[in-house]
Amino acid sequence: MANTSSRTLRLLSLFQDRAYWPGTELAERLGVSARTLRRDVDRLRELGYPVEARRGVDGGYRLASGAAMPPLVIDDEEAVALAVGLHAATQGAVEGIAEPSVRVLAKVVRVMPARLRRRVEALRTMTVPTSWDGPAGGGVDPAVLTTVALACRDGERLRFRYTASGGRESDRHTEPHRLVCLGRRWYLVAYDLVRHDWRSFRVDRLTAPRGDGTRFRPRDLPAADAAAFVRAGLDGQPRAYRVEALVDAPAAAVRERIGRWGTVEEAGAGRCRLRMTTDSLDWPIMALGALGTGFRVLDPPELRDRVHEWGARFGRA
Repeated sequence: MANTSSRTLRLLSLFQDRAYWPGTELAERLGVSARTLRRDVDRLRELGYPVEARRGVDGGYRLASGAAMPPLVIDDEEAVALAVGLHAATQGAVEGIAEPSVRVLAKVVRVMPARLRRRVEALRTMTVPTSWDGPAGGGVDPAVLTTVALACRDGERLRFRYTASGGRESDRHTEPHRLVCLGRRWYLVAYDLVRHDWRSFRVDRLTAPRGDGTRFRPRDLPAADAAAFVRAGLDGQPRAYRVEALVDAPAAAVRERIGRWGTVEEAGAGRCRLRMTTDSLDWPIMALGALGTGFRVLDPPELRDRVHEWGARFGRA
């Protein structure tokens, strides 16, 4: 019979596999008597897990919903599946979950044995992404993302090699603040210790990140949040197109759906004005189409032409 601690973890894992367990079957799976099973269940309750019991001949146990989610106990196959699934989520296929997925992926990878990390990497490299434009962020290496995410979480200074938009490379020494997923790209917001100023770095241009073991006291970010800081920097850069559209929906609804990719202002009569800066006209069309409401392109004229092209293409389909 396994020791008490490992048996308790095994019992918790079984409860997470099935909603209800007959007492006799559960005791058999653990290799213990009914009396020992009751003691193990009581031990879980002492740890804060709400285990409910049904008495009688067909009695058994179930793990009820609690005030907080308990630690998950998963096996090797489930750990690999979880990491691969989280990596897919970091590609931004579902709005709003990319950043939390990176945080969870960083935690999972941190505690994974090397043999499982190798399996995850093998699955990742042999899987073809299915997003419309390929991987978000220009094909960001998940190992880079998790390294940066852990440095942000732990407040550890980070060194890396960075390639600017013009192709010039430089070594950076930073105090990482937050990762931001914006416009299908990943950005690191950090304080640059060499330039003595805040910067945002595209993660797909960042290589060989490594923590130097030095902890730091967080500085005050000169913006409402990290996403606002990145957006302000992007708005200040020269872009091929500045998009403006009038949307037949309240500003709050549009801001909730696509506000992270542009600015939204009330325009009266239940409508709002959306502004975006972009290098591609296709992305604003996808964003506007995803709203599921009417809109009118105000600028640029090229976007109106592209919308008509899309409309004709879909009409033929």
